[in-house]
Amino acid sequence: MERSSRTGGNAIEVAEVVPFLAVADLRASLAFYVDGLGFAMENQWIDGGMLRWCQLRLGSAAVMLQQFRTSGPDARRFGPRKGEGVALCFFCSDAVAFYRSVRRRGIAASEPQVGNRLWVTELTDPDGYQVLFESPTDQPEDTRLSELPAADVTP
Repeated sequence: MERSSRTGGNAIEVAEVVPFLAVADLRASLAFYVDGLGFAMENQWIDGGMLRWCQLRLGSAAVMLQQFRTSGPDARRFGPRKGEGVALCFFCSDAVAFYRSVRRRGIAASEPQVGNRLWVTELTDPDGYQVLFESPTDQPEDTRLSELPAADVTP
């Protein structure tokens, strides 16, 4: 039996995966992802005059966010650490430039460091989801941006 490596043997080609994140406060999450990181709202669902769900896009990457009801038949309750153990890795053309951009907007991001031949800067969203932006580099493993000559790690 021969399987296609591209489709895993299925006749349907999968185009992308879009993480669906439960959030405690959609407004706070939108401030982080849209105002802070530069995502744009692509789709939304308003229920009873309240924004409950949205899909956000940055380049060719996307996330979906939903604030669930806390009472009623379709209510869901989540613990305070719902994002623990979840990491969203966004591969981009320049993680260092991204780091500088979000820092200028007042968003806390870790100093870029090389791991697995990638510059990596890490952020944590309002619900504790780990958000990483990564880009390829030839710098040695574990190099920190501040170790480079004339590096500017401030916004």
